[in-house]
This record gives sequence, C-alpha cells and structure tokens, in this order.
Amino acid sequence: MSTMDQTHTPDPVADLSKAPLPTESTLRKRRSLPLQTIRFAVFNVRIMRMVLKGHH
Repeated sequence: MSTMDQTHTPDPVADLSKAPLPTESTLRKRRSLPLQTIRFAVFNVRIMRMVLKGHH
C-alpha cells in the first residue's frame, strides 16, 4: 500500500436555488397511480420491441 497524501477535498455541491419548482399539474401526474401504471406498461412495451428487434 502506498502512503499518498490523502487530503480530503469537499464534494461538489450543486446550486439548486434557481431550479424551477414543479407545477401542481406535474405533481398530480407524478402521484397518479393509474397514470404511472400506464407509463410503466408503455415503457416496457418499448423496451421489449427494442429487445425483440435485436434478436433476428
């Protein structure tokens, strides 16, 4: 094991103070279980199509 200088550098911190907040509509969509289920199913179908196209 080498004994290199192990000075601790602070982790970079992202400044999120200017980030936009989600709208009420966006929050409602994120919390909607039926909508999330549909999105999950559509995503899975897209992935399966991609996998099946690759297995000619």
